[in-house]
Amino acid sequence: MSEKHKGLPVAGYQPQSEAAVELVNIMKRTEEKLLRSLDDLAALDKTDKRWLAIGRTHIEQGFMAVNRSIFRPGRVRLAEDDAG
Repeated sequence: MSEKHKGLPVAGYQPQSEAAVELVNIMKRTEEKLLRSLDDLAALDKTDKRWLAIGRTHIEQGFMAVNRSIFRPGRVRLAEDDAG
């Protein structure tokens, strides 16, 4: 039986299986290794810092999208949804 982890205390996030949590943790470790490599590039004088920042942002966005694909947060009901 797969144990469920409690969802984040954020609207739209549901309880997650251990497998989903492990997948996201793998992605987070992979992202961290890559970001540390980018930190090393940033320390070099000859790198274009603007393009490096753009690349880093896209990589961070990509990992966020991958993690969302695993956790699959849902839409949130608002107070005005019940008013009508």
